[in-house]
Formats: sequence, structure tokens, C-alpha cells
Amino acid sequence: MEEVNFISSYYQQDGNNSAVTGGTGTEHLTDFATTIDVKLSRYDYRKRKHTLTGEVGIDVYSSASSDKIDPSTISSASSHDKRIYPSLTYSITNEEKGTTVSANGSLSTEYDYFSKGVSLGWSKLSKDKNREFSVKGLVFLDTWTVILPIELRKNGQREDGTKPRNSYSTSFTLSQVITKRVQVLLLADVAYQDGQLATLYHRTYFTDGSHKVENLPDSRFKLPLGVRLNYFMGDRFIFRTYYRYYRDNWGLTAHTAELEIPIKITPFFSVSPFYRYYKQQGVKYFAAYQQHNLNEEFYTSDYDLSTLTSNMTGMGMRYAPPGGLMGIPKFNALELRYGHYHRSTGLNSDIVTLLVKFK
Repeated sequence: MEEVNFISSYYQQDGNNSAVTGGTGTEHLTDFATTIDVKLSRYDYRKRKHTLTGEVGIDVYSSASSDKIDPSTISSASSHDKRIYPSLTYSITNEEKGTTVSANGSLSTEYDYFSKGVSLGWSKLSKDKNREFSVKGLVFLDTWTVILPIELRKNGQREDGTKPRNSYSTSFTLSQVITKRVQVLLLADVAYQDGQLATLYHRTYFTDGSHKVENLPDSRFKLPLGVRLNYFMGDRFIFRTYYRYYRDNWGLTAHTAELEIPIKITPFFSVSPFYRYYKQQGVKYFAAYQQHNLNEEFYTSDYDLSTLTSNMTGMGMRYAPPGGLMGIPKFNALELRYGHYHRSTGLNSDIVTLLVKFK
């Protein structure tokens, strides 16, 4: 056993633009997530490194807005639920040639959906180890249970069959060491989705007071491009910067800028303040509560797809003494991270994450 990571986080949000009730109403949600991954590795007779990584994650969450799917019940579908998502990754690294090939399989399940995912990856490291190129292809095949708002159901049935949602993407990364102090990473993704992309228990209200379930196109093309630039200022400071541009054929464009500055307080203890700014132009199908016209083909009042800006600030702390923690040599590192998020639509959230590493 080479490495074990235990990650646990608690997330809470509040807002007043729930998509379940047409863009108005509580968005209160809590989520407790736990993930553990175990990495095993060995070398074969050709001196290639074989690595097997198994991961299991469990999210337990509650969502007040989901109760509005069927207000007559004590708890509606997905109001209190859990998501389980195991995955397995196998990779072979030829250190002499600088190449790595990998394959991954994953599952994810909760009350109203089931997802299967596979990916294949390849990377190449230059002889001087200053440059690396990688490419990865991913496929996710999802099945959603059709759950409609109670007043729009046929024959009072809570569930009405299933719908598919498939996602395909290819990602490219190129990392380069510019100098001893400067490193850069370029990222590009090409992604495509098809199937049931609208959420069928999201209501949309029209100008005449009537309402239907959300309706969106059954395909979506996405193109995110990003760059990371790290600058090492002496032995104590690292400036980590990130920028991402996103565009899709629904009309959504977005910009993300992030700065994180790990500061080494002692050789074994560091803090990392960070800030992230996000701005997006919403999709052409979005309108607020009772602002859609009946003659529109596609419509949504999900504020995740609206025009907005957001800010996230926080701090991370890491402690990794060479002799291990609590007298345990393999207790390699302990990390604690907190972030506060604010969105221009009024949504606010907080997240606390704990990482424990054994190596």
C-alpha cells in the first residue's frame, strides 16, 4: 500500500431562487461528503510502475427546495438522500520513456439517477522532465428517473420511466517549466452532452401565471480553455494563478480568475489564502419567475444558468512533519480548508474540508 487519503467536507448554502419553484423560494441545502482512496503500486520485470487506485465517496445531503416537488408529503424525492460513487483507476508508467497510460471506471448512484463512466488517458514526459503533455477521453452514460412536480403528474404517479443523459469529453494539458521559479500549465477541453438535459421537476412560470416543467435543448457543446501559472518566490511563498474561459452553444460564456498564495510558516506548516472571481453571461433560454412567454420553445428559471458574478475567499492550512503526526510515521499530512462563497443572485455558501494522508 503506497498511499491512503481520507477527505471529508461539510457544505451549506442558502438563497432564494430555487429552480424547483420557478426561480423563487428557498435554496437551503446541506451536504456531508466523505471520500477515501487507496493507492497500490509495484514494478514489473521491465521496470514499469503499475498503480491501482480505488476510491469510494459518499455524500449525504438534504435540500429544502426538493420538498416543493410534492409539498403534500413529509419529504419529497431527493429532500434527504445520499450519493455513492466508487471508482477504480489503473495506470502503467514507463519511467525510462516518460509515458503513462491509464484507464478508469466509475459508478454513481442516488435516488433519481444512475451513472456509469469510463476514461482512457495517455501522457508523455520530456527527457529533461520539464515538459509534459497529456490527453484523456471520458464518457459518462447517465439514466435519470423522471420525477415531475405533483400538480403536473399524469394519474398521480410520482415516477414516469427514465431518460438518458450522456456526456463525452476530451481534455488536453501541456505543462512546462519555464525557469526554476516559473511553471505554466495549459488546459483545453472539448465536451458534448445529449439526452435529457433539462431537470423535469424544475418549474417554469409564464407571464400569464401558468407553468410547465423546464424545457432545454437535448444537446450541448462546451469549450473550456484554461491556464495555470505558478511562481515560486524564494522558499516561503508560492503564487498560484489560474484563468479559465468557457463557452457553449446555449449562449453561456464565463470567466474564472483565481489566486492562491501558499506561505510556509515553518518547514512543516503552511497556510494558503485564496480568492476566486467568476463572471458569466447566462444562457439565452433563462428568464426569471413569470417572465417567460408562452411562445418560447425553450425555457428555464434556474439561476445557475443566469447572468451572475460570484466571489469565493478562504484559507487552507497544512501540517506535514517529517516524522509523521501523533507518533505515527505514516501519518504523512493533515490539511484543513475553509471557503466562503457569495453570488450576485443572493446565494451564499460555506464549505469546510479536512484531508488526512497516510503514505
